[in-house]
Amino acid sequence: MVRTARDHGRRPASSRSQFQRDIGQLDRAVNDLRRRAPDFSAASPLLPWQRTVLLLALSAFTAGLILVEDFGLLLWSLSIAIPFFMISALRFTAFWRARRRRWEPSLHPPFDRRYDKWLPTYSVLIPLYREAAVVPGLIDALARMDYPSELLEILFITEADDYATRRALAAAGLYSNMRTVTVPRGRPKTKPRALNYALQDARGVLVAVFDAEDRPDTDQLRRAAEAFIQGGPRLACVQARLAVFNGDESFFSRQFSLEYAALFRGLLPALEHLRWPILLGGTSNHFRRDVLLRCGGWDPFNVTEDADLGIRLARLGYEVEMIDSETTEEAPTTWRVWLGQRTRWTKGWMQTYLVHMRRPVRLWRDLGPWRFAGFQVTLCAMLASMLCHPWFYVFAAIHSVLGTSILPESRFLMWLCGLNLAMGYLTAGALITVTSTGQGLARRLFSILFLPVYWLAISVAGYRAIIDLVLRPFYWEKTEHGVSRSETPNAPRF
Repeated sequence: MVRTARDHGRRPASSRSQFQRDIGQLDRAVNDLRRRAPDFSAASPLLPWQRTVLLLALSAFTAGLILVEDFGLLLWSLSIAIPFFMISALRFTAFWRARRRRWEPSLHPPFDRRYDKWLPTYSVLIPLYREAAVVPGLIDALARMDYPSELLEILFITEADDYATRRALAAAGLYSNMRTVTVPRGRPKTKPRALNYALQDARGVLVAVFDAEDRPDTDQLRRAAEAFIQGGPRLACVQARLAVFNGDESFFSRQFSLEYAALFRGLLPALEHLRWPILLGGTSNHFRRDVLLRCGGWDPFNVTEDADLGIRLARLGYEVEMIDSETTEEAPTTWRVWLGQRTRWTKGWMQTYLVHMRRPVRLWRDLGPWRFAGFQVTLCAMLASMLCHPWFYVFAAIHSVLGTSILPESRFLMWLCGLNLAMGYLTAGALITVTSTGQGLARRLFSILFLPVYWLAISVAGYRAIIDLVLRPFYWEKTEHGVSRSETPNAPRF
């Protein structure tokens, strides 16, 4: 028998070369950003001044809780009132802009297909992990995309240990412009690491990211390419709207659908109008590949990599725009799935804020005063209001129990907090109403009455995220897909 390298327990030369390429590609996917710009990477530890400020803040708030009848009450009341007021003002701005818009299907002029050969090449990246159940529907949705097949490649990104998803992809039968990319084992095991790995194999001038359960409008790639052609070289990313197809399935899916309507039809367009940094959604992002590589790609150590990338693009002087196209996806239907997803999102927002606030003066210079203020509202105020929301009810209970025994000026603070809470609910309800009216979602507007319950659930996820950030900062809590009982994955049309 002829002896080969395999007989000696060694890899053949071609296999060793491929193995070395894979390891180098994985190393770049994980470490490129933190090597090139460690201040932009969540892998880098907090700076000493950040740890000191966080410790002092925690001590001050703990002391304030103990000394609740004096300075503590003032400190806690203002800590609750100011972030809520800022977020309420942003919601009101979004409501004011959206109230005259009718959310109906847009009538776009037909594309002139004579110029299809001049369209840019496109790479669609789809990270999958334990997603065998949704593979057939995903391939069917992507096969209907209206884009020249010779200019389009679709990369299904799987993890090395996810044999079931690769078997499902093979069984479903991939089209000629579809292929599977397998990410070698390694840490952190996150979606951005997988995206960075596959980005090195992508050949398109433009890059899009979709999730496993997504069903994008068939013309979304054309809409995005058109936006890039018209937007100029500073336009680095366009974001499509997201909606859900199973909004009537449970309490959480109903609240999720209303939340998405307010976010993608109200808040994000308002941020674009204000020219504030946009926290990208995790899917239906479209990028210029050269800009994506220039800015370091996604941070593999940030579990809400989309939000972080939106801020980083703004700091580097690039623009993000919304496009008039929609992607439907599956909303969480149970408390367990919803809580895991929301905890991960909130932990990633915390990572993003801490990363970009490492050097506040530099951030001010990068963004300018106006956009720096927008960053504080969209991230700091959002996180603070999320964590402070339950304390409104705590202080209301204290006021009810102690009555006149607390300081007279505390009554003013309680009225202030109560008014702020009412403003928060009213502006949220108004924004949901104006962005959710239309076929399908209108019948679920009664869910606005349950906003206080939903917001308290968000606060639970916020405190859980703090614990998670301390104990396992890079852990990716997987969201289970393909469990919806809805038969037709089509979003309500507005």
